[in-house]
Amino acid sequence: MNYWLLKTEPETFSWANLVRDKKAVWDGVKNFQARNNLKAMKSGDMAFIYHTGSEKSVVGIARIKKEAFPDPNDPEWLAVEITPEKTLNTPVTLASVKADKKLAAMALVKYARLSVQPVKREEFDRILELSETK
Repeated sequence: MNYWLLKTEPETFSWANLVRDKKAVWDGVKNFQARNNLKAMKSGDMAFIYHTGSEKSVVGIARIKKEAFPDPNDPEWLAVEITPEKTLNTPVTLASVKADKKLAAMALVKYARLSVQPVKREEFDRILELSETK
């Protein structure tokens, strides 16, 4: 299993929207590295949902339900389908991630603008620990 982080503007599409809708097509990604990350996702992989903007927090965990397929709005790009898995007990802020020495090399810290990022297993586990989520 691989782990990921998906960034979203909560005013556009939030974790609450995903929970309400029970699934979503993760589309609209227009960055080559992010597209490569979408392409690498496998069904069953887990992904943190990260709210950008004023929140700047990891708020939930989604599961990759359907592997990469052409973006319905722009077939030259890719999309995946996700489903909500779990709301984090406590959101983990970007400030908390940056302050944690165990997360210093995380893509969220190093590549701030990348909207679809890989997450190492130990980083995933550490975020869960910080969020007090099992």
